[in-house]
Amino acid sequence: MSDSELSPEIAALLAAAEETVPDTDFEEPPVASFDADGVYVPAEDSSAGRETRASDVDLSRKSFEPIKEFFSAQPQTVFDDPTYYKTALSGENASAQRLHTLLSKYLKATDPADRTVFRQQLTSAYWEFLRGLAPKMGSSSIALCKRMLMRFAVVLPSLFTAEQRQTFSSVFVENRTGEPVYYLDEWFREIAQGRLTISMTDEGRPARKNAGSASEEAAHIQQLLSKNSGKLQNVENLITGKENQRSMLEAELRSRVDQLCEHTPFSGAPHHSNTYTDSQKRMITEINDRLRMLLKTDRELGNLFRELTEAKETENALLRRMSDTSAAAEVSSADIMTEFDTVRQMAKMTVGRKGNHFPIFTREYYHCMPRTTGFRENVVDILAWIESIDPNAFCRVHKNVSNRIVPYVLLLPTYGDMGMCWEPFDRYNRITSRGRIAVPMYPKDLRIAVLTAVADLRWQVAKEKASYYWMEEGLTGQYYQWLLSEKLKGDIKDYFIADYVLWMTKESAGVQRLPKEVRGIFWRFMPFAQNIKDMLKTRSVVYQELYQRDINRSMSDGY
Repeated sequence: MSDSELSPEIAALLAAAEETVPDTDFEEPPVASFDADGVYVPAEDSSAGRETRASDVDLSRKSFEPIKEFFSAQPQTVFDDPTYYKTALSGENASAQRLHTLLSKYLKATDPADRTVFRQQLTSAYWEFLRGLAPKMGSSSIALCKRMLMRFAVVLPSLFTAEQRQTFSSVFVENRTGEPVYYLDEWFREIAQGRLTISMTDEGRPARKNAGSASEEAAHIQQLLSKNSGKLQNVENLITGKENQRSMLEAELRSRVDQLCEHTPFSGAPHHSNTYTDSQKRMITEINDRLRMLLKTDRELGNLFRELTEAKETENALLRRMSDTSAAAEVSSADIMTEFDTVRQMAKMTVGRKGNHFPIFTREYYHCMPRTTGFRENVVDILAWIESIDPNAFCRVHKNVSNRIVPYVLLLPTYGDMGMCWEPFDRYNRITSRGRIAVPMYPKDLRIAVLTAVADLRWQVAKEKASYYWMEEGLTGQYYQWLLSEKLKGDIKDYFIADYVLWMTKESAGVQRLPKEVRGIFWRFMPFAQNIKDMLKTRSVVYQELYQRDINRSMSDGY
């Protein structure tokens, strides 16, 4: 929405009264007000009186923990601090002064044309300010107001309404969910401290002129660690599966041996036991089969334990090399700047070309309710809802073993409406690494924003799995072939995302909105949870036929 399209009230809200604003001190710009008749009244300068690391993949977790508290009963007081604005901007580079100057001009401008110009300049100035602030997020001594500025884009607490201030003050500061869902300040903290690698981009990373051998070796070691970590986690998962298989075989063997040892008395000589019955003789053959399977399972377990030992030895060796590398624990500012550029691009894409790219929080554009704002607890709750309908949404299959791997979720303080995935998994660990999705915090519909991000993730994972045959095989292949048959034009992924939203919001409730062919593809490759299937088969013949196909397919397995 352009400034010229703003209502008079909104336009006046962002106007300020003072004709001059100090350029040497970060005093909070005054905000305009109105009299009882709704007439614009210049504002007075009242600044003096204004008051287990989640990144670790745990393959044993099978679901999200229910969110018990969405907001804290003890609100933070950071937004009530009268020096919030000054503290947040102080100690930064020249970009802070430019941001302050442009924000002051923007708030006091009354001409719509001037506001449009200042708005555009303010957008670039704000991102340049964040660019200088991002590397400092790794410091534990950074002021909380600087973290909140980057987290929520709250530069001026006076742009809150009283209700909004209370809501944002009640948001939990730290991650209590244990899920890999990060605010922007936390994301750069994890990057700066080396707990997260920088994101994959289409363009190769340029070689740094002053890159030393130590930092290059550290980067190489980190890549090897990531690759070895995937192997280690996958081997442990396979060992768990084999141990369960061995336990089942042992239980079956114990049951058959117990039955084999049961003898009825011999007729005419009750003090003697009878011979084996025909069923017991057949049981001896079954016991031999189970013993052979146990020996095979034991050999496979032995091989897996050897792989596990080698992977652990490799990990320990790499960790020793890393500790010996002086620059291993340091993340270069160039890497953080590369990640910052990637994040800024993601923020633009969540908003879209025609969306509202204004980067600063203001009541003018914020129209969400507390439970529909992209706070961490709200997003985790929606992810749990998605998984309850689409149980394989976060699963990745390797060697016929399904691993549940929740992606990293980056919460961006933008006014966008579309979530997105920019990395389905780590390039060096395709087995157990987390994907990366971005979700706008101030959308019109938070559930749709998260759904579009998960849909994008699902598409990219399926496409990578099919590799060169993505237009022919699997989910992407069948969907692409249907799109060709319908002669539809445009981005195939956009069609898929829109259909996935309908699949999750309408079709899961029995409301038929998808074409028959698409419904069949989704039912086959992205099945609903069993309880939803059982409900849908009673709703319509359409779903009953799909349900019957599942039964027929399961009966024909192996033939």
